[in-house]
Amino acid sequence: MPHSPRQDLMPAPEPRDRTDAAIDVAECQRRLGHVFRDPALLIAALTHASGAQHRLASNERLEFLGDSILGFIVCDNLYRLFPESLEGDLTRIKSVVVSRETCGRISEQLQLIDFLIVGKGLSVNKPVPTSVLSDLFESVVAAMYLDGGLECVRGLVERMLEPEIIKVASGESGSNHKSLLQQLAQRDFGVTPTYEVVEEAGPDHSKSFHVSAQIGPRRYAPAWGRNKKEAEQRAASNALAELRTDQPAD
Repeated sequence: MPHSPRQDLMPAPEPRDRTDAAIDVAECQRRLGHVFRDPALLIAALTHASGAQHRLASNERLEFLGDSILGFIVCDNLYRLFPESLEGDLTRIKSVVVSRETCGRISEQLQLIDFLIVGKGLSVNKPVPTSVLSDLFESVVAAMYLDGGLECVRGLVERMLEPEIIKVASGESGSNHKSLLQQLAQRDFGVTPTYEVVEEAGPDHSKSFHVSAQIGPRRYAPAWGRNKKEAEQRAASNALAELRTDQPAD
């Protein structure tokens, strides 16, 4: 996975060191949306090397596996979402979506640090390196895969990373907005978005158009453009922004 040389630090919410006895396994499973058949896998995923009796008991091996699983699921989604995008474009999106910074941010959103098992070598009463949070998320991905299979972990990865895909892909090129909205609408709602001009302004030789995107019965916030094509792209961008807001809270 591409790693940035910059070591961002994220603040820890609670000043304490932890052992596995102090972990609320049930709450962790609730946040992940998966009840483990083998809770030992979850404990291993949450165990930093500083809190393990030996290196093989830490989450390092799981992080290795989780990195590849995460990359596969993201690549699979990108391949399906962007059938007309070239390999280089897909690679650029993937490199951001599975980066250390993104995985660390997802770990923070899930508040996995609440369950991180550490020893004297690392304390959660200090800012925790992004690399630790990123490895923690990847380890959990691997643990869920080993416990419940690929489809089990796919739900978590898509739920947490699809907003990142939308954000990155939309920023790659303005032409991505309508394409991405169409792919998401067909996949999630089984329909193709439509666009309606709700207002026009200006003289005939220099009209502006106010266009709204609609998916099924739902109409999204309209947007102005100097022509219909530009207005539709901006309307699609508004719809994508609203769909990101619709993501379920953790």
